[in-house]
Amino acid sequence: MILNEQQIGDMKEGGKMLAEMLRELSAAAKPGVTTSELETLARELIKRANVAPSFLDYNGYPAVLCASVNEEAVHGVPSGRKLKEGDLLTLDFGIVHKGLHTDSAVSLIVSEDPTKKEYAEKRKLMRVTREALYAGIAAARVGNTLGDIGAAIEKVVEQDNDLTIVRELGGHGIGHTLHEEPFVANLGEPGHGTKLVEGMALALEPIVSNGDWKIKDSSDGFGYITKDRSLVAHFEHTIVITKGDPIIITE
Repeated sequence: MILNEQQIGDMKEGGKMLAEMLRELSAAAKPGVTTSELETLARELIKRANVAPSFLDYNGYPAVLCASVNEEAVHGVPSGRKLKEGDLLTLDFGIVHKGLHTDSAVSLIVSEDPTKKEYAEKRKLMRVTREALYAGIAAARVGNTLGDIGAAIEKVVEQDNDLTIVRELGGHGIGHTLHEEPFVANLGEPGHGTKLVEGMALALEPIVSNGDWKIKDSSDGFGYITKDRSLVAHFEHTIVITKGDPIIITE
């Protein structure tokens, strides 16, 4: 989808609301809280903002929020599972405002003090994944290609031999539907793939493991977990390509 000026403005409104909702959900993610309680809060935030959920009933998905813990790579369904001290949690959330979807994800350490020494490796995994996202965003410019975005993300992650990109998952086009063409791989060759044009809306989302990249279906049939049970971090922003710097919609 190629957005016009009005649609970009509408999407920015939705993205601002989504970013605030994710901040509130992140603050609520404390030890002892269940992921279903976060789902309840997410539904309340959606109702309060008078927007619609992007995820609910999408391909049968039963919730408005994805809450993925530790080895869960994506699409963790909220449940009665209590968050524990030190869990690595990813909150992936999307809303529809004025007919346009926005999609964003953050990873965090569930702790009253996430700066503890024993969480250093988890902080590194999150830091590299976040840096990879912003490297991909910086490469999202008119005249570049999807391969340039993937190569930029890949370069950041591959600087650390202990971390790997979960290759089967990636970003996507976004607009009137949640997932549109093109698929945006988190690795690639510079100059290869679809050319980026002004007004293109993309959701970029590096998903990075501290072990092997291979994944398998989770038991509920909606999510994916790493086969070796390694930890996963996941950061995502919805962006729009412009003549200059890309607009980050969801911040």
